[in-house]
Amino acid sequence: MAQKKKSKAGLLSTNATVADNRRARFDYHLEGKFEAGIMLVGTEVKSLRHGQCNIAEAYVGPKDGGIWLINAHIPEYQQASNQLQHDPKRPRQLLLHKKEMNKLLGAVNKEGYTLVPTRIFFNGRGLAKLEIALGKGKKLHDKRETSKQRDWNRDKQRIMKDNG
Repeated sequence: MAQKKKSKAGLLSTNATVADNRRARFDYHLEGKFEAGIMLVGTEVKSLRHGQCNIAEAYVGPKDGGIWLINAHIPEYQQASNQLQHDPKRPRQLLLHKKEMNKLLGAVNKEGYTLVPTRIFFNGRGLAKLEIALGKGKKLHDKRETSKQRDWNRDKQRIMKDNG
C-alpha cells in the first residue's frame, strides 16, 4: 500500500493514495483491476488533495449508458464559500474507454461479477483516479479461511521472531 505523501501545506502529492477500501479484499475475490478517471468539481479535488475521502460504502454501477461511482463520500471543502460547495455523496461519472466499459459491463451481466472500488489516488500527472476491481463475493466459509490464514501468518511471524 502506498503511503500518503504530504507537502508542507498538508496537501497530497502525486502517486499518493487518498482512500483505500481494505474491506473489499476481505469480502470479494478480486481479479482484474482497471484505472478510471473521475469527473469531479473543483472543491472535490481540493478535498481529495487534503486526503479526505471515504469509499468503504461506495459501489460502482451502470447508469445512463455510463459507469458511475455511487455513494462515495468526499466531504465539503471548508475554505470554499457555501455557493461553490458540492454534495458530498453525489454520483460521480467514471471516465473509461469504450472497450473497457463494454468488458466490465459484460463481465457483470454474464459472469456474475461485481465492480468494486478499491482505492482513489493521484497518478503521476496529478489527476485523481479510481482503481476498480472485478470481484466475486466470498462465502462465509471463505471469509473464515482468510481470517485463519491471516492469524496463522501473524503467529508464525511472532514465533520466527522469538526463536530466530
